[in-house]
Amino acid sequence: MTRYQTIATLFAVTTAALAFQTSPGLSFSSEAQQMCSGDAMRLCSSEIPDIPRIRACMVQKKAQVSPGCRAVMDREHAAATGSRKREATAQ
Repeated sequence: MTRYQTIATLFAVTTAALAFQTSPGLSFSSEAQQMCSGDAMRLCSSEIPDIPRIRACMVQKKAQVSPGCRAVMDREHAAATGSRKREATAQ
């Protein structure tokens, strides 16, 4: 791998990780970043660095993500949904 390719790959992976970290609708943990960065690069690299588009792409292509990434996405989605329900009930 050339130096340029290495730098480009590192930039893309970092951008994908930041996208997961800063997504307001789906607040991805470090586990999600680790499990899903490869999938984000493989499935949604054309959306980088647009965070909302990466998030939408990953949700749209959820059936194509790796089993580990899918499990993390499901778990974090369920936690976020439960949190929103508790907030709605408290109001």
